[in-house]
Amino acid sequence: MTRQAKGKTPRRPPPKKPSSTQTDPVGVYCRVRPLGAEDEECCIEVISSTTIQMHIPEGFKTNRNGEYKETQYTFKNVFGVSVSQMELFEHVAKPLVDDLIQGKNGLLFTYGVTGSGKTFTMTGSPGQGGLLPRSLDMIFNTISPYQAKRYVFKTDDKNGMEVQSEVDALLERQRRENNSSVPKTPSTRLKVDPEIADMIKPEEACKLEGVDDDSSYSVFVSYVEIYNNYIYDLLEETQEDVIKPKWNGGGTPVRQNTELIPPQSKILREDQNHIMYVAGCLEVEVKSAEEAFQVFWRGQKKRKVANTRLNRESSRSHSVFIIKLAQAPLDADGDTVLQDKNQISVSQLCLVDLAGSERTGRTGAEGTRIREAGNINQSLLNLRTCIEVLRENQMFGTNKMVPYRDSKITHLFKNYFDGEGKVRMVVCVNPKADDYEETLLVMRFAEMTQEVEVARPVDRPIYGFTPGRRYRNQAFKDELSRKLEERGGPIDPGMPAAVNPLILSLPPLPSCELTDPHDDLTLPRLIEALQNRQRIKQMMTEECNKTVNMMKSMLQELDGNLISKENFIQEQNGKLLEKDKIIQSNKAEIERLEKKAKMQEHKIDILQKTTKIFEDDKRSLQQELETREQRLQRELSEKRRMEQRMNGVISDTQFKWEKECERRVNALQLEMQNKLWVKDEKLKQLKAIVTESKSPLRPDPPPRQAQTRPQPQPQLQPNPRSQRPSKEDRLPPQRSISPSPIPTTTPVRPLHRRSRSAGGEKWVDHKPSSNLDLGTVLQPVIPNAIQVSAPSEKALSKCDRYVLTHQEVASDGEIQTQLIKGDVIKTRGGGQAVQFTDIETLKQELTAVPRRKRKSSEGIPGSGDGDLTDVAKKCSVAVEMRAGSNMGPGYEHHGVTKRRKP
Repeated sequence: MTRQAKGKTPRRPPPKKPSSTQTDPVGVYCRVRPLGAEDEECCIEVISSTTIQMHIPEGFKTNRNGEYKETQYTFKNVFGVSVSQMELFEHVAKPLVDDLIQGKNGLLFTYGVTGSGKTFTMTGSPGQGGLLPRSLDMIFNTISPYQAKRYVFKTDDKNGMEVQSEVDALLERQRRENNSSVPKTPSTRLKVDPEIADMIKPEEACKLEGVDDDSSYSVFVSYVEIYNNYIYDLLEETQEDVIKPKWNGGGTPVRQNTELIPPQSKILREDQNHIMYVAGCLEVEVKSAEEAFQVFWRGQKKRKVANTRLNRESSRSHSVFIIKLAQAPLDADGDTVLQDKNQISVSQLCLVDLAGSERTGRTGAEGTRIREAGNINQSLLNLRTCIEVLRENQMFGTNKMVPYRDSKITHLFKNYFDGEGKVRMVVCVNPKADDYEETLLVMRFAEMTQEVEVARPVDRPIYGFTPGRRYRNQAFKDELSRKLEERGGPIDPGMPAAVNPLILSLPPLPSCELTDPHDDLTLPRLIEALQNRQRIKQMMTEECNKTVNMMKSMLQELDGNLISKENFIQEQNGKLLEKDKIIQSNKAEIERLEKKAKMQEHKIDILQKTTKIFEDDKRSLQQELETREQRLQRELSEKRRMEQRMNGVISDTQFKWEKECERRVNALQLEMQNKLWVKDEKLKQLKAIVTESKSPLRPDPPPRQAQTRPQPQPQLQPNPRSQRPSKEDRLPPQRSISPSPIPTTTPVRPLHRRSRSAGGEKWVDHKPSSNLDLGTVLQPVIPNAIQVSAPSEKALSKCDRYVLTHQEVASDGEIQTQLIKGDVIKTRGGGQAVQFTDIETLKQELTAVPRRKRKSSEGIPGSGDGDLTDVAKKCSVAVEMRAGSNMGPGYEHHGVTKRRKP
């Protein structure tokens, strides 16, 4: 056997869902307001009776980079600028009034940005009454013949309705009229406010046919506003608080002895049928449309309005006008209202004028207006959130909790979205271009609201009474009054009505007309008839006396019983007094508990607000956490991509460096081969000189140009690294010395090798301003080049190659010039980078040239060292490109032998 868990509050039973499974979508209508000026730009076009199209204002697309496009929105009905208030009422509010009289609930609210015409649509102006006055006029035109007397229906404090007899209603009326603290309802005979006079033209009055004539009706109205998420009763009279006057030293009062009490906010409660209502709200019973609208106008003057930059009378609160219709069937006789509370049917129609959403930057709000605008926008955002969750639950089958309690406006009308009545919305839009962006948000909300389904309300039950009772009772009364008029009515007005039939049963009097003075029959006949009537009268008098005596004895007996009963009543009164004392003590205890309950409710409100703040903080922290997690995931994925990219780069770089090392090894081998070849050539030349010196008689050959043996140039791969190569990576320039020609060979002048820089490629020639002009004959010339003193991205983007002229002091103290070349490549970020590929070194040497006079030891064999030195000085010195290089600007110089004098 399991034990019941302790400390748990029992779950509250859920509200009863309507048994009807049929649903209706929320009816959304659109009304377009006329433009204020003819020259203003219009961004809304009415295409058909159900579709509108929004155009992008001029300049808006360029500012938003084409984010918005021309869009079309479809509604249940679209009302253009030429549609009258009567047509709007016929399509929108008239079906809701019909349902109200049939015992069903309805909700109608206007939605839109500030200054879009919501209040005009709901209230109207003289001669152009809005939805509210036309609804009141139709209700009273329909139920006017069947209204119950005032106070027959009586509201309780728990959103219910009671019925009482006509006598009790009369006493209630006298009590309320004598009680000055209770406000009197305005009478129809009073002078109507000129601001609301003639709201509806007589020819525009409408009436519902087929109303139940066997019921009695009564209308109650209430008017509240939701200001800064607090509910205030607009019909509540401003009370004065009597306080003790404060006196100063001179004996004059410092302040008045009365002051106005600020209105107290109302709270929302749930009745026994789980219907939300405003507790403590004043409900006024009205008997005509003029009286009802007078009550509405009295509350309208108390509504919070302010002057803003966009609207002269901008509503700063949401107003809710509630029309409650109570109806109860007549009894079986069709004469009085059935005294049964369970047979009372109460239906209500809520007409809501929502405050417009606004941006403080456009309205120029400051101080209190900013707070009001923030609360208005927050409540509208909560309404939009509730609609979104309802739509998601219905379309995707989810069971998310709808946040009705986040705002008073959604909490008050949550029953309508749960299936307690029809819901209709009128979207008011202003077609001017300044409101385009906010109107676009309103259109999206309206489009989403149309997708919400609301359960259809069930029909009220049919009572088990015979129909037509009222007409039969009225016909019976008319027939009875007609018969009494035919028979002359009662003979003696002072005589009881029960004696009249007895007098009528006496024998009729004979004719009293005398035609002859000698007539002896008429008078005796009249005397005999009178005697008979006198005799019958005496008999009736005797019977009456007997009955009177009997009644006296009965009255005496009743007096005795009455005295005993009075004594008994006095005893019961004593007991009642004791019970009254107990009741008073219980009332005091109840008042104390009510105060405690109010205090607890106030604490609950504070806790709810605190909970809401914490939930908002939690939501914001969760969003921040999700954002950081997403950012971390992106960083991790970026890190993985970078690792993969770096691994690829490393592998590519390793492969390229292997190729580069192989190339360098080959270049060094080739260079060593070249050096060996140069040494061999020198030895051959020395051998030829020595041989020539041994045969002096041989004539000198004619001078010819020496032919330099072409050196093989290996193909060089470009350096893959985009950085400037290090000092170890730079290849030293090769300096070749062209020796004197051998006489036996026929030298041929070699062709000039064309550099790649002279081709179609374009170069950036970077010559720093700090370089010195050495004044050499041989200078590097690069055609098709842009000369700059400092490289720029603009110059690099126009060229394919790059060369830097760099000067430095060599190890021997001479100045050498380096041409550092590279390729210009584009980067991923859209910039330019230089990948260095080659270096050329230009070196200048200053040598002392000896005299041309031949020494005496020249012809002596064995003096090879001096000859070698002399030959080396005679040879021309040439500086050329690095061996194996086939790119970049450079120059070659070959030595040419001078012709000897004979």
